Amino acid sequence: MIGRTFGILSPFVGGDYYGAIIEGINAAAVAGGDRVMAVQTLDPGSHSADRSGLPDFHRPVAWRHVSGLAVLPGAVSPEYAAAARRAGLPVVMVAAESAGPGMSVVAADNRSGVRDAVAHLIEHGHERIAFAGYMAHFDLRERAAGYVAGLSEHGLSPLLFDAGDNHESGGESVADALIRAGMPVTAIVLGTDRNAMGLIARLIDAGYDLPRDLAVVGFDDIADAAYLRPALSSVRQPLDALGAAVYDLMDKPPQTLQVPTLFQPRESCGCRTGGLAVSEEHTRELFGQVRYLQDTLNVQYELGVALLAGQGGGDPAHLDWLDQTPALAGCLGMWDSGEPEKLNVVGAFRCRVSGVLPVDEFPPADLFELADGPAGDIVFTVPVRSRMRDWGMLAAVGRIQSATPPGREMMNHSGSLLAKALDYRVMEERLRTAAMRDHLTGLPNRLLLEDRLTQAGLRAAREPGYRFAVLLLDLDGFKAVNDALGHAAGDQLLVQVARRLTAALRRTDTVARLGGDEFVVLIDDVSGPGGDEAVRAGIEATVTEPYTIDGQVVEVGLSIGSAVSGDGSADPDLLLREADAAMYRAKSAARRR
Repeated sequence: MIGRTFGILSPFVGGDYYGAIIEGINAAAVAGGDRVMAVQTLDPGSHSADRSGLPDFHRPVAWRHVSGLAVLPGAVSPEYAAAARRAGLPVVMVAAESAGPGMSVVAADNRSGVRDAVAHLIEHGHERIAFAGYMAHFDLRERAAGYVAGLSEHGLSPLLFDAGDNHESGGESVADALIRAGMPVTAIVLGTDRNAMGLIARLIDAGYDLPRDLAVVGFDDIADAAYLRPALSSVRQPLDALGAAVYDLMDKPPQTLQVPTLFQPRESCGCRTGGLAVSEEHTRELFGQVRYLQDTLNVQYELGVALLAGQGGGDPAHLDWLDQTPALAGCLGMWDSGEPEKLNVVGAFRCRVSGVLPVDEFPPADLFELADGPAGDIVFTVPVRSRMRDWGMLAAVGRIQSATPPGREMMNHSGSLLAKALDYRVMEERLRTAAMRDHLTGLPNRLLLEDRLTQAGLRAAREPGYRFAVLLLDLDGFKAVNDALGHAAGDQLLVQVARRLTAALRRTDTVARLGGDEFVVLIDDVSGPGGDEAVRAGIEATVTEPYTIDGQVVEVGLSIGSAVSGDGSADPDLLLREADAAMYRAKSAARRR
């Protein structure tokens, strides 16, 4: 029997940093008889939390379902966390500089691990040691402070570089700066392992021999670190212990707790041991990671085909494409146009959920029942948003992905592709409308009219008693309106004529604009000889009523020509020509009058 549910707010809901913390919190929650759900706060398709900045995330997703919130670095604004606390939810901030009233903070002891790394490098004989990290983040500034303190203890001067981000690209930029400066240091500590990986790759490409030319230490001790050549020395922050501490503080008074870190020496700092030996166990582990990567790439490819190549078998909102993913179930809630804080559940996959829900009750409670169990399957939600439109929220039950770089997990990828697929449907409909509709009046154009005339002709051929009429209309005096009031007034007149014609006809009839001031009316199912006469009279009466345009009263006349199927032919082209000839006869008669 599952007890409480705790929400985790994170820029991404997977990856070797955010995903590992989520995994740690989930493991502790499952052991305690509870469960978690993870909410992505960045827009789907974002590549980097650093470059994206603080997400514009303000809705209380799932607040009625959760008994507390864990807020990962860079997930939401302080105002959001404060609002959750005022709503009565315990809030635990992860790796935050400070927290609001009534909130707890859990962070790794960044300083001590880096001090130990600096002391180790000094034992190797290094005296010129640099630090590089993305100083915009609190925990990176803490790591830099630990570096400075470690040097001060030995009377050494610091040299700091700002990496610009926490990824490989930041490390590459630091490597370039070191090369330009003539390699002024013999060792460097980087704020993240991914910084270190980027730096190592760039320096090796440039011909440097590591660690002989430069000893390197990272931070995080991600899975990739031990497999590098040279194997990366790193400060390990035990994310499982961090997650357990987050869960534990949900039931305790607000406090600040630091989780110890541990320096792990390997080849990159100059030690001869610490890398992974090539053994059968390690080979199997590597093979498993390769298979995992292949499976992830296959899922992303299949999703791209299903959602963007038009091979998904229907409306992407129905979520049939989730069958291409490891997801166990899922649903899509789209924002209700009448009530912006409610989600209309329009699609479901392997679950029976529907209806309109307030955002604080989304995802539906039934979805959580499918995530019960210790296997690591939890409920994820991600915004479905693009530059074109904020569509809603996607929820899915799936496995926590903690072995990918942040942002490469299924939920981020799925939310992005779904938003694009929904965008494309709107654009396709707009293109279809533009191709079939008159741009000024919105009436069917010649192309759509021809299709409906063809359908009417085919029906007349099948049903001997069915008749239809074609009316061709031309405004008398339209040019005078253009000359006197201008083309803008003429356009307004055409729009008003189109509205009157549409209102005067049945839904089964069609009124189209051919161009200029010419209109065509297709009257469906004309009964008996002369059945079009009443319609003609009604059209003439409504169209010739005076118009008011920019404060001016305007009047126009109307010439109508008609042809009815069954009077010799049901061929649409012939009927259109007959109606055209009749209209010009009517116009000539009006001129003579």
